[in-house]
Amino acid sequence: MDIADLRAAAQRLSGVANATPVMTSRTLNRQWNGQVFFKCENFQRTGSFKFRGAYNAMAQAQTKGVLTYSSGNHAQAIALAGSLLRISTTIVMPDDAPAVKQAATRSYGAEIILYNRQQTTREQLSQELATARGLTIIPPFDHPHVIAGQGTAALELLAEVGKLDLLLVCCGGGGLLSGCAIAAKALNPQCRVIGVEPEQADDAARSFRTGILQTIHNPDTIADGARTPALGKITFPLIRQNVDDIVTVSESGIIRAMFYLWERLKIVVEPTGALATAAILENIVDVSGMRVGAIISGGNVDLMEASQLFARSELHR
Repeated sequence: MDIADLRAAAQRLSGVANATPVMTSRTLNRQWNGQVFFKCENFQRTGSFKFRGAYNAMAQAQTKGVLTYSSGNHAQAIALAGSLLRISTTIVMPDDAPAVKQAATRSYGAEIILYNRQQTTREQLSQELATARGLTIIPPFDHPHVIAGQGTAALELLAEVGKLDLLLVCCGGGGLLSGCAIAAKALNPQCRVIGVEPEQADDAARSFRTGILQTIHNPDTIADGARTPALGKITFPLIRQNVDDIVTVSESGIIRAMFYLWERLKIVVEPTGALATAAILENIVDVSGMRVGAIISGGNVDLMEASQLFARSELHR
C-alpha cells in the first residue's frame, strides 16, 4: 500500500464523507509552547473516522450483501455506506456494545446479530454466517481498502495545517494508525508518528516492541474501540514499517482527556477518541515546542455513561 491508494480513496470519498474540522486550544498551546491541531473525526458521518474506510471498501465491493463485526463505530459506518450504495448489511456485534451504537446501527438499516464475548469469537461467528448466507466480509481494520480510507483523515489534516513534527493516532486494530502513518511518511517524512492505546489493551505496544504479534482476549478498557484482541496481518507490518513508537495511557488518563476536550474544546469525544489527547495531557509524549497533530477518532458515547465516568473519577481542573 502507498499514498496513491489513499489519494484514490480520497477521490471516492469526495462529496460523500465530511471534511472534518481542525481545532486548537490556546491554553494547550501556551502550556507546551507549541501548536496542537486536533483533527475532529467525531464530526465525521456516523460520528467517527470509520465511515471513511467503510465507504471506500464498499464502493469497490462487487456484492449484494456485506457482513462485518464491530463494537459499534465500524458497524454504523458499514450500515450507512450500505444504505448509500444500496448494499444490504449484517453486523455481528457484542451484546455489551454501547446502546447508543446499537441504536444508531439499526437506524441505518442494518441487521444486527448479537453475541456473547465469553461464548464465541466474532470472527468465527462472522465466517459461519457469511458462508451460510453468501455474504462478503469487510472487517473493521485489516483490509487494504479500509486502511486507505482511514488514511484520508491524515491527508486532510496535512493539507490544511502543513508540516508537522509529530502525529498522534489512537490504535485498536491499527487501521487508522496504518493509514495515517502512510500519509504522514509520504507527505512529511520527518514527521514522527506515534500510536496510542490503553494500558489495559496494550497488545499493539507489545507487538511493536517485540516484533511478534501479541494478543489480549477481551481487554478490559473503557475505550471500547480499542478492545480488539490484536493487530491484523496487514496492519502489523504497515505499523512496523511506518510508525515510530506506540505508547499507552491509563484509564484515568483517558477520562481526564475526555473531560478536557468536553470542557475546553466544547466537543463530545468518546474514550477511544481521547487516546491521542491523553498522551499529551499525561506527559506520556513530550510535545514541547512542536507542531503536533492529534486524531480525535470519534464521539459516539452514551452521554449518561460519560457523565457517570466523570462523576466517579478524580478530575483535576
